[in-house]
Amino acid sequence: MRFLIECTYVYEHPQDNSGIQRVVRNIVNNLEALDGDTQCVPVILKNDKVYGVTQLSPARGGRWLSRCQAWLSLTHDRLGRLRHRIWLAYAQRERKWPFHHSPTLRFLLRLPCKALSFCLAVPQKMLAQVSLNYVDKTRAVEMTCQPGDVLVLLDSSWHADFFPVAERLQREGVGIVSVIYDLIPLTHPQFCDEGLVRVFEQWFDWIARTADGFIAISQTISDQVRSEVQWRLGREMAEQRWFDHFHLGSELDRAHPGAVVRQEVRRMCKARPVYLMVSTIEPRKNHVYLLNVFERLWDEGSDVALCFVGKIGWKTEKLIERIRQHPQLNKRLFMFNDLSDRELEYCYSHSRALVFPSYVEGFGLPLVEAMQRGLPAMASDIPVFREIGGDSMAYFGLSEPESLCRLVRRFEESGKFPAPTCLSQWSWLSWKDSAAQLIGRVRSHTGAPRAIERAAGSDVHIGRL
Repeated sequence: MRFLIECTYVYEHPQDNSGIQRVVRNIVNNLEALDGDTQCVPVILKNDKVYGVTQLSPARGGRWLSRCQAWLSLTHDRLGRLRHRIWLAYAQRERKWPFHHSPTLRFLLRLPCKALSFCLAVPQKMLAQVSLNYVDKTRAVEMTCQPGDVLVLLDSSWHADFFPVAERLQREGVGIVSVIYDLIPLTHPQFCDEGLVRVFEQWFDWIARTADGFIAISQTISDQVRSEVQWRLGREMAEQRWFDHFHLGSELDRAHPGAVVRQEVRRMCKARPVYLMVSTIEPRKNHVYLLNVFERLWDEGSDVALCFVGKIGWKTEKLIERIRQHPQLNKRLFMFNDLSDRELEYCYSHSRALVFPSYVEGFGLPLVEAMQRGLPAMASDIPVFREIGGDSMAYFGLSEPESLCRLVRRFEESGKFPAPTCLSQWSWLSWKDSAAQLIGRVRSHTGAPRAIERAAGSDVHIGRL
């Protein structure tokens, strides 16, 4: 039996390094290190075909076609970010004089923004079409699937267009397993872009009816997936699927020791105790809550710093403007939107604590990255964080900002982190362990006969590695 580990998006966007891309890359890169006789093949699905991936990222100085595809991907993403910045600037300007009192002026302001966005959208779509059809034969080779193979949809497949080929493979006897990172577009659509909500809804309806099994990145999400599938298909049909989970690793694979750490990052960490928030800046991450808390602490005279690390996401125009106009910016308030892994690791190693006030998460990768490096973490009191941190993490209530204020005050006054258990008692998986756990649990549900036909199975829960 072979496990075909789908990684289409990461193959096409090797420069991306956000949560899901980090997971996919690290799982794929650790497949060869796994023990046992299970054959794991990274694959991409393009042009109604399956390609085995021999190299996930283009080599430096490699073949010009590989470099060209990477350039196309990078340019496509940069055009998207530029369009986002145009509308971010529009949203900031329309609230100011003289536009905020005049619908006519706002309409006139919107016209050039819309025209410029359209001019960028055309080449962006052309680049996407070229990238969609191109396969670098030096990095991926067409392959034939066999009955009994298991296709593990590890990447962010809700944006993909390979559903017909996946259905064809299933008809030919290939099992389908879906990795679920979270259900936030379904459970908390207010935090997501409207387009993502529609796409994710259609994708989950398809995957609920298609997949033989689901493996989430936490027990919390696995329970949610089971409930959602039961609601959509009914209990009897849901029982024909299996549900399980695995946990993510913690290394920063791109933290090259020789990479340069900018002086402004070093100065920030030396000046005063830094409380670090690492995530894309978006509403569900709750940066506003954090800023409100630290403003209260600063008003009390507390000499602590707050640092936001992460790229700017959606629905954050007012927050970004507030940060950029803040009197404490680059004094006790910092924001870095482009840190390298080496700089992020430096921040983890030289900060006072990680603070993570999310409303909802599928896992919370920065928590394990920080804690594995000895940086204690304070997090919102939600089930998935309890699953990850146990008693070695300090928790605060989102309805009571004062609860986080108390944690920071206690830590600063006593020097003892306010968690029931010392962080030295906590341990976590490496990415090799995470890959082994994923493949081991999928294999336990997909024996050779079961890869061809759906069969019910009880959950298998392996202890924390």
